[in-house]
Amino acid sequence: MAERECWKSRTGMILAMAGNAVGLGNFLRFPVQAAQNGGGSFLIPYFIALILISVPIMWVEWAIGRNGGRHNHGSLPGMFDLLWKNPIAKYLGAIGLFGSTIILIYYAYIVSWTLGFSFFSLFKTYFGLTSFDGMSSFLGSYQGASVGYFSSGWLAYLFMLLTFAFIFWIMKRGVSGGIEKLALFALPALFIFAIILAIRVFTLGTPDPVNHPDWSVAKGFAFLWNPNFEMLGDAKIWLAAAGQIFFSLSVGMGTLQAYASYLKPEDDIALSGLSTASINELAEVVLGAVIAIPVAVAFFGLDVTIQVAEGGSFNLAFVSMPVIFQKLPFGEIFGFLWFFLLFFAGITSVVAMAQPLISFIEERFEISHNKATTYVGIFTLIALHFVFFFFQYGFLDEMDYWAGTFILVVIAFIEVVIFAWIFGMDKGWEEFNTGADIKIPIIFKYITKYVTPIFLFVILISWTIQDAIPILMMKGISPENIPYRWGARLLMLAILFTIMYMVHIAWKKNKRKPVSFDS
Repeated sequence: MAERECWKSRTGMILAMAGNAVGLGNFLRFPVQAAQNGGGSFLIPYFIALILISVPIMWVEWAIGRNGGRHNHGSLPGMFDLLWKNPIAKYLGAIGLFGSTIILIYYAYIVSWTLGFSFFSLFKTYFGLTSFDGMSSFLGSYQGASVGYFSSGWLAYLFMLLTFAFIFWIMKRGVSGGIEKLALFALPALFIFAIILAIRVFTLGTPDPVNHPDWSVAKGFAFLWNPNFEMLGDAKIWLAAAGQIFFSLSVGMGTLQAYASYLKPEDDIALSGLSTASINELAEVVLGAVIAIPVAVAFFGLDVTIQVAEGGSFNLAFVSMPVIFQKLPFGEIFGFLWFFLLFFAGITSVVAMAQPLISFIEERFEISHNKATTYVGIFTLIALHFVFFFFQYGFLDEMDYWAGTFILVVIAFIEVVIFAWIFGMDKGWEEFNTGADIKIPIIFKYITKYVTPIFLFVILISWTIQDAIPILMMKGISPENIPYRWGARLLMLAILFTIMYMVHIAWKKNKRKPVSFDS
């Protein structure tokens, strides 16, 4: 078998890892979660969860991935099989491979919206639609969910195909020739665009001091950074903060492990992991929070901004922001920068979703990278059509909850238990520090073994009771949407069983014994 690829440079590797983590959630989901959960009050449990959940899981995933690469495994089935000499381990890893595969399918469609709206901004397509209702109708008709500006979905379909083609053109070029080069360009461009927008937000002040003297950027910042400590007694805020963490660093998806598998055996993961996390937090807490919420407060007031946030991430990004851009000089340029930075954020994440499945097919079935990418591309394109045509019936929402939310916590809990308790935290701690450029404080050894799995278990149980069971029973779902929701479930089950069967065939074919860290 051909020698596995490696990252060409440490900078490229860190930016690729950061590109995996920095996604739409940094600029859309985080501001919405902060606005829905008390602004500054949300940030306290957020940073606590970052330390107790995200950072330990991040090191666990880097360690699992680097070790997997030593033994020619670039996906979770093989990586879990290395850690736990039990036949069930590889099938638990298959669940993680399933999660990233499902996210790849619908995330590619969402990213295509940002590409479309980049051009709509530049050519002032939506200019003149200055109300929330007008922009909501514009967005809904573009998505095919309602009748409005667009009479058909052909334009959305075109942007979906363009986005898909770009994703798999990058993937065809491999890890160093495709993913790393994309990260070296896209991440700096993303930050440049975000900084330009942040500077523009800072200079807004109070846009309408006569009619609305209380609507200001300063008030938006005050909402985000001044905590109300009385709200910290609300368990909902803590759960929301912990949930955001999974989207923040892309943990539980199998993508960090896939990227880490292309490290050299003695490459540092301690400092590199923290560097990646720092870049992600800069994008999320500093730039993500600075742009969307303060500018909305300046133009609509705090109460309306919170109402917009209650409508979800898409309302904030695709409805309120375009209304704001129409009120600014050169708004078409700022709109283009906003949506194109979202495109860069999304595209660097979606290529990461494709890598675990490509690695699995390439390595376990010993076929070329080009063929493996082609197979995954054909499968993704077919599945994309289900998401596109049935979007208005909640098809995407169903996939997003189970694969993009619930499964992430399940996989994170499984991998921490396997790593810290079955494989053993003593050996795991040694793996953390192999080739390390910094000394990790010893407290993280105990946080990883005790605090993180307990925290994850509490989240898992809470989410199961509060959300998973009602969603499973389809409570609150419109009767006309239920057949399509079941269709999404059947598609996901078919993909899960197919991946499980592929894992079974791969292990039967290779007949290799698992190798442990200390082999």
